[in-house]
Amino acid sequence: MPLEWVYEGYEQFNPHFEEIDYKGVKMMIEPSGPYQAKIVRLLSANPQDYLNPNYSPGSVIYFRSS
Repeated sequence: MPLEWVYEGYEQFNPHFEEIDYKGVKMMIEPSGPYQAKIVRLLSANPQDYLNPNYSPGSVIYFRSS
């Protein structure tokens, strides 16, 4: 496979990530709307947070801005 195909569109990829504290769990998100975001990764020190399926990477969370 030519490298031109592999790297096609790479220059336009510009994700926007934010660190937030959501319900006491520190995480990195990618906003996808005014009141929703996709979880990119957890930054929590609590091992129980990683076992919660609601906080798995790729999950969508809904919130109100404060």
